[in-house]
Amino acid sequence: MAVFVEEPMGLSVRNAKVEDAPKLAGLMNMAGEGVPAYLWGRMAGPGEDALAFGARRVAGTEGGFSYTNAYVAEYDGAIAGMLLGYRLPDPHEAGPLDGIPVVVRPLIELEALVPGSWYINAVATDPAYRGQGVGRKLMGWAEHLASASGARVVSLIVAEENVRARRLYERLRYQAIARRQIVPFPQCAHTGDWVLMTKEIPSTPKRSPSGTSR
Repeated sequence: MAVFVEEPMGLSVRNAKVEDAPKLAGLMNMAGEGVPAYLWGRMAGPGEDALAFGARRVAGTEGGFSYTNAYVAEYDGAIAGMLLGYRLPDPHEAGPLDGIPVVVRPLIELEALVPGSWYINAVATDPAYRGQGVGRKLMGWAEHLASASGARVVSLIVAEENVRARRLYERLRYQAIARRQIVPFPQCAHTGDWVLMTKEIPSTPKRSPSGTSR
């Protein structure tokens, strides 16, 4: 489903394109508190930069990090932010975690608590565009996509020490329902817990926040 949402003051939201992959990888890593780069670095070849490897993964069409699951906010053609999200299967179980890196096990456990929800895997605003409503616009678009998919709940995970992001979600009426302790890793920015937050939304598909074109 191709979408293009025009917003006031030159802000627009559109489906991500494969050529957006390098920028998306950086924003995904920002949203993921460094976890994506840590994992990509473990999978990258000798001497390969973690974000360069991540960009190649994002440019693919399979997996949760694919650009096909992403949307970008633009100001006058420049990417100001991104949203990565999709509906989780129902049932959705964590499954055996023995072969999974310990860093991501808490995240997988939390995801398994919200089967069938529309899961915001990542949402981030480029630092140059913070304070201009980009995050709020992307969150509104996520809720539109969730409603259109038939999901009753939108879910996300945030580091409890990321106060700026957590306060935005609280203002948007997301509520904390579960938490798991963060497993430290090199360049880990936070201690404390990962917090699972959810928000119930109307089940009937609603009109997009602004116009759409396909």
